[in-house]
Amino acid sequence: MSTSPAINHADPDIISLGCRLNIAESETIRALVSGRDIVVVNSCAVTNNAVRETRDRIRKARRDRPGAEIVVTGCAAQIDPTGFAAMPEVDRVVGNAEKLTAPAWATHMPVVVGDIMTVRDTAAPLAAAFSAHARAFVEVQNGCDHRCTFCVIPYGRGNSRSVPAGAVVERIAGLVAAGHREVVLTGVDLTSYGPDLPGAPTLGLLVERILRDVPALERLRLSSLDGIEIDDRLFALLTQEARIMPHVHLSLQAGDDLILKRMKRRHSRAQSVALAERLKAARPGIAIGADLIAGFPTEDAAMFANTLALIDDCDVVHPHIFPYSPRSGTPAARMPQVDPALRKARAAALRAAGANRRTAWLGGMIGTTQSVLVERPGDRGHTPNFAEIRCDALPVGSIQEVTITGMTESILHATPLPTLEHAA
Repeated sequence: MSTSPAINHADPDIISLGCRLNIAESETIRALVSGRDIVVVNSCAVTNNAVRETRDRIRKARRDRPGAEIVVTGCAAQIDPTGFAAMPEVDRVVGNAEKLTAPAWATHMPVVVGDIMTVRDTAAPLAAAFSAHARAFVEVQNGCDHRCTFCVIPYGRGNSRSVPAGAVVERIAGLVAAGHREVVLTGVDLTSYGPDLPGAPTLGLLVERILRDVPALERLRLSSLDGIEIDDRLFALLTQEARIMPHVHLSLQAGDDLILKRMKRRHSRAQSVALAERLKAARPGIAIGADLIAGFPTEDAAMFANTLALIDDCDVVHPHIFPYSPRSGTPAARMPQVDPALRKARAAALRAAGANRRTAWLGGMIGTTQSVLVERPGDRGHTPNFAEIRCDALPVGSIQEVTITGMTESILHATPLPTLEHAA
């Protein structure tokens, strides 16, 4: 009987779920497990659906690579290591702090998960470049000191801690030297950067130092920001510095003051609207993104209407919509719940309103000239304000000037200008 030759899975498979911080950390994990027949599932726990997706991806990984070692890490694994260790497909569970250290990958212990609340600093990133991304993601902050009533992430990430500015600058300089044209600063609570470091630097001071000390960096983008923590220095950078991309993603969560209070958020609806108006007035081309939760406990029709109206009031063109997901152990899970079907319907209404706003915004870009970073084969990329573009015959990793010619759903179509810049 003939047999097929064995398939050699020498390269690790890193499955990164959830936030941009996980993407950044996955590249460090890739460097730590290089050359091994291993699948690492870097999990997310932000919603129950995220945890279910993690389990689904674990089962699929076992089917696809039956001989590989399957290791689960990330927030879902940190919060429930016993539950994931009990899955028959899982060989090992590694905690969120441990996953960035070499010893955790050298041991054969089935569970390597410590007390995340005792972690006081972050591991130095080891990845020299991002294997599958034209944009590079750099962790500058981890953990969160706030306790929003709906959120379990502090229990997966620990308390807030910051990466020293010198290490951040060194990391970014290396990525730029490796050919990356754009860097995204990431963190769990990015705007809380700095108080734990000597001299208590702010995020604005960090950004200023990056721009000063890495002059070859062409594009800098910031991930999700807590609007209440955007000080005058950071606001000026976001609205006046050309190398910072005109795209601000705000952690709004809701548009009703009572719901915001019950969420234990620190801003009001009026503050959200005022911030968006100030950003748009100071930099008219800036694009606003926002996280919004539909169907938070006790939310009635009028409260939801306030959140729905926030999409127009803040000109949200990059909406990130979640139906509320009760997470065990959080205060919100003990509050009077909105019916799941109503949560789902309200999330759909928010997505529809966001899609309408986004379509109008994209339509207004037709006929304009835009700069696009080509990020994936198939000629997909993003403009500075994070509109997605498809354009023929452009090399991945290049930054190109294009003319927007039309759109299909949420993707713009473009033609390159006569003079093409090739990737360095």
